[in-house]
Amino acid sequence: MLIEKNKDVLREKVLGQAAMLQNRVRKRHRHLKKWAKRAGTDAFRLYDRDIPEIPLVLDCYGNGVAGALYQRPYEKDQAEEQHWLRAMTGAIAAALEIPAAQVFLKERKRQRGKDQYQAFHKHVDRHFMQDIHEGGLCFRVNLSDYLDTGFFLDRRKMRHLIREEAAGKRVLNLFCYTGAFSVYAAAGGAAEIDSVDLSNTYLDWAAVNFQLNHFEARRIKTGPLGLDYPGLPRYRLIRGDGLAFLVNAVNTRLSWDLIILDPPSFSNSKGMQNTLDIRRDYQGLIKQCLSVLSPGGKLWFSVNAKGFHLNPEEFPGTTLLDTYPVLIDEDFRGKRIPACYTFSRKV
Repeated sequence: MLIEKNKDVLREKVLGQAAMLQNRVRKRHRHLKKWAKRAGTDAFRLYDRDIPEIPLVLDCYGNGVAGALYQRPYEKDQAEEQHWLRAMTGAIAAALEIPAAQVFLKERKRQRGKDQYQAFHKHVDRHFMQDIHEGGLCFRVNLSDYLDTGFFLDRRKMRHLIREEAAGKRVLNLFCYTGAFSVYAAAGGAAEIDSVDLSNTYLDWAAVNFQLNHFEARRIKTGPLGLDYPGLPRYRLIRGDGLAFLVNAVNTRLSWDLIILDPPSFSNSKGMQNTLDIRRDYQGLIKQCLSVLSPGGKLWFSVNAKGFHLNPEEFPGTTLLDTYPVLIDEDFRGKRIPACYTFSRKV
């Protein structure tokens, strides 16, 4: 009898939380969809742990939703958690008046050991792909299969600023992920773009994003002399370890006018010669980028590590600007976004 009573209490609690979430999501969506239309996007952060007992982060991508449940500070029975997630999925679908099959919630858990910082976790093979729009451009996202969708919403204003600066520039996009910054640079009239990543999956995805926007990016192999040889395509996708690529670029005295450095906080991918820990390695990484930055050029450095901060005295001979305040958009007000800095070399 006591067990049944406890089940009834839990059921009522879940129903109550579902009702709260549905109400919050409906109100938030009503506000943000008007702003999103003015801003020229159909992808935005909808909900970010607004209600403490509902620790979800939800992002709208067109007529679909991708979200993550952050790990709770206490143990919860897995069957009970799955029941809770189904109830929240139904609440979100009802609030937005979309099928529940277009709402994808995953569990974001802190990993241990070597996998601690790997964010691109495989979940299922449903392949719910969707093309979303931002700034007059189009990008393909995967809402179902991975924790990450292939498009970071909190970099929106940074993408717009890079497009404004790209005209006539030679651009290097290190750790390029699915190439959103590169596509924006192409739309801004960049003279050349080199997009570097170790993942074939990401580079193939980047090629699709270029194609969706009527640009052609081609995969190339870099030799010992780097990129300084004739017959290269204008937009290049390069598979390689970003750290090793930089070393080669320094040794062969290559240079770019605009460099985008948006590395993972930590990476121990098999193809890398060394692990990357941004808190440990950021100084060397930035200084190498500065050494291949043209006089008068600009380096954009963005990092998602919590509490990250740079000291301008660590980089003499450059003008360092903390751009974080100007990158916060309407859907991220009051929320944490990645730290971001620009470095300009004095002519």
